[in-house]
Amino acid sequence: MPWFEIATFGPIGIPSHRNTMQMDAHFGELAALLTAVFWTITALAFESASKKVGSLAVNILRLSIAFIFLSIYTWISRGLFFPSDASLHGWMWLALSGLVGFVIGDLLLFQAFVVIGARISMLIMSLAPPIAAITGWLILGEKFTLQNTAGMALTLSGIALVVLNRIPKAGIANKRVMRFNYPLAGLLLAFGGAAGQGVGLVLSKLGMQEYNAFASSQIRVIAGLAGFAGVFTIIGKWSSVRQAFNHIPAMKRLTLGAFFGPFLGVSFSLLAIQHTNTGVASTIMSIVPVLIIAPAVLINKEKLTFREVLGALIAVTGVSLFFITF
Repeated sequence: MPWFEIATFGPIGIPSHRNTMQMDAHFGELAALLTAVFWTITALAFESASKKVGSLAVNILRLSIAFIFLSIYTWISRGLFFPSDASLHGWMWLALSGLVGFVIGDLLLFQAFVVIGARISMLIMSLAPPIAAITGWLILGEKFTLQNTAGMALTLSGIALVVLNRIPKAGIANKRVMRFNYPLAGLLLAFGGAAGQGVGLVLSKLGMQEYNAFASSQIRVIAGLAGFAGVFTIIGKWSSVRQAFNHIPAMKRLTLGAFFGPFLGVSFSLLAIQHTNTGVASTIMSIVPVLIIAPAVLINKEKLTFREVLGALIAVTGVSLFFITF
């Protein structure tokens, strides 16, 4: 049974078990959909915070806040403040997942937020599910078919439609060259974030198995904190953390992002892959590039072109083709 149960009531006020069973049957898909919503919120919150105090400080502070949320929740729900009941196998793979996903992947992604913004970064992040499938093929022996290849090509086509453009070549008539609409460094940073999330998801599934999803997130966050502590010590950036902690507007956005990201978002993504097929969960979670369009326009006042909307839809369709069987 999932960690919570939603029931509807019959005509005489008795819970309808048929309805709760239907909810349970689709719990993984519902968790994946909620994950996409949570990640949309956290992307916008962390973009704002990173631009105010820097992506490095945001990374370690949001994990610290998320650890507090997770510890309180697991203490209430499981009676354990710390995941001391996890197996050595779980600790090893989940910790590795935390280092890959949080330290490497998110470090690159958050800097991409600063360089190219959350909306384009999350579009590049639609490559995470195909990368997860390729990693699953390499590590877990999962199948990788011709349809998977077609899905990857369609996803890349959607991204290319947004980030590439043909412009006239200076001094040469009727000659056009391809150029990036956004800084190449930002696009590469976002791709690194997608790779970190995709590989981290597979490592999480390998380590979590039937273990509690929120406690699994706790282990990943602990590993992420340890990794960032090492990074900050080596490069001597602890002063930036103190400065960010005193920046009230940034801390408000950090707290919001930590609640919907490492606490709810990551935990619900683990619930999703625990209760449904990894490919189905990844496909649903990949709709963030579409979900983020409306708030990016309404809240951040970003100007949007038809080309960018079409590219996002094509990319998400490609991810769907990557996992859906006919």
